[in-house]
Amino acid sequence: MKLDKTWQDMRQIQPQVMTMLQNSITKNRVAHAYIFEGDRGTGKQEVSKTFAKSLLCEAPVEGYQPCEKCKNCKRISSGNHPDIHLIEKDGISIKKEQIKSLQEEFSKKSVEADRKVYMIMDADKMSVGAANSLLKFLEEPTGDTVAILMTEQFQRILPTILSRCQMISFKPLSPENVKRKLMEQDLDPQMAAIISHITQNVGDGIDLSHDEWFVQGQKIVVKLYEVLKQNSLKALLFLQTDWFSHFKEREQVDRGLDLLLLIYKDLLYIQLDKKDLVVFQNKLKEFETHALHLSPRRLAEHMEFILEAKRKLMSNTNPQLLMEQLVLNLQEGS
Repeated sequence: MKLDKTWQDMRQIQPQVMTMLQNSITKNRVAHAYIFEGDRGTGKQEVSKTFAKSLLCEAPVEGYQPCEKCKNCKRISSGNHPDIHLIEKDGISIKKEQIKSLQEEFSKKSVEADRKVYMIMDADKMSVGAANSLLKFLEEPTGDTVAILMTEQFQRILPTILSRCQMISFKPLSPENVKRKLMEQDLDPQMAAIISHITQNVGDGIDLSHDEWFVQGQKIVVKLYEVLKQNSLKALLFLQTDWFSHFKEREQVDRGLDLLLLIYKDLLYIQLDKKDLVVFQNKLKEFETHALHLSPRRLAEHMEFILEAKRKLMSNTNPQLLMEQLVLNLQEGS
């Protein structure tokens, strides 16, 4: 069982968000309702839980961090605190009956804490009836109630609800944080490192790790790079026999170019003596040899060739001709 994230853990992931919440607690300016908006996997639910602990903690550290030891903190961690309520979709939407039930529950006095907190996942998925019921609830807040609405698409929430909430935006995660969160999901460190440079969305990253096309694509990209070290004719033949049959759509080719660029970035990290940043650690020895025989200027040119190919790909350039030209550019002088 994985332990809950601490306040400091979440500060590493979303520093600005945690500073805002810290200030709202320490300055006694906790709002009646918040909207946590941002991409999937940016920590909205984890921050919500940590914030709820802070609000209900019996002995907060420095006045705002949950102690993780008191009865309230422990019950929130275990998911059975009577004054914390989480609402999730029932099917494809949040139903009016769910909000009505919440209102009835919150009309009662807090059972164990001074506050009650309710968290609504996918708040943009509320039905019209549910949204109108929630609006009435927000219009008549009680002093001991805090609402946290989480969403990836806040623009789909009623403007009248938005106007009654404090908006807090969650930024995309850094590659380091994406890698850390993926490894917490038991992903292989190298796979986590590669994916963390492909997407800033942890949920998408987890999906990618289970995508056989992506796993096979990595192998093909590495093989193309290795063939490029031999000669352009072999590389052009490899495009015909392996690359084009796997990277068929423009989006797929773009993903392949992203992976190829990572290899050249690894060579750059080696030249800069930053081997700990190398993504393809299983190729480190091989890449070290290659980096010795490639001048910094030529390496920069190679990376620019790939970036230029990505730019042309988004225009009407034929992907097959584009890849053939790229191979010739990368092989020349390497």
